[in-house]
Amino acid sequence: MYRSLLLSFVVLTAAPIVHAQSAPASCPALLRHSFNQLQTGEAQSLCRYQNKVLLVVNVASKCGYTPQYEGLEKLQREMKGKSFNVLGFPSNDFGGQEPGTAQEIASFCKLTYDVTFPMFEKVVTRKATDQSPIYTFLGRSGKLPAWNFSKYVVDKQGKVVAFFESSVTPEDPALRAAIAKALASS
Repeated sequence: MYRSLLLSFVVLTAAPIVHAQSAPASCPALLRHSFNQLQTGEAQSLCRYQNKVLLVVNVASKCGYTPQYEGLEKLQREMKGKSFNVLGFPSNDFGGQEPGTAQEIASFCKLTYDVTFPMFEKVVTRKATDQSPIYTFLGRSGKLPAWNFSKYVVDKQGKVVAFFESSVTPEDPALRAAIAKALASS
């Protein structure tokens, strides 16, 4: 029993697995990776989100901006059935405000904010040798998060079309307009 508990601890606390994958040529470079889902721990290809407008957000459970989860979930539910998804990437880069395990983060998000949008295991957003490939790509836009809850609007072709600092809420008219514009373009 002790051995299985120890193994569970090691599995849950291990660094997230990021898989480069052979993706179809039609899959934008941004999406040519797989990340472990927060809720299940299973690797999921981001290619499943091709041809969708994405709002990519670095999230944290113990941040002053954490209540934005409510607005992000509301946005996800409002846009259900449209070519849109919020994607959450927990990060402990800023103020150590995401210290939990994948299981703890998933439980917090579900129980506190009933989060249903896709969430992935913790990533490094800052420019570093262990920076997540998704943030390496997003950083090519000239912007990297300066704090938790920074937001990127990515169009259906996989290009960053807008960046919003942490203080911009999911309800902000400028953010909503950027999403609507990306949805309207083909």
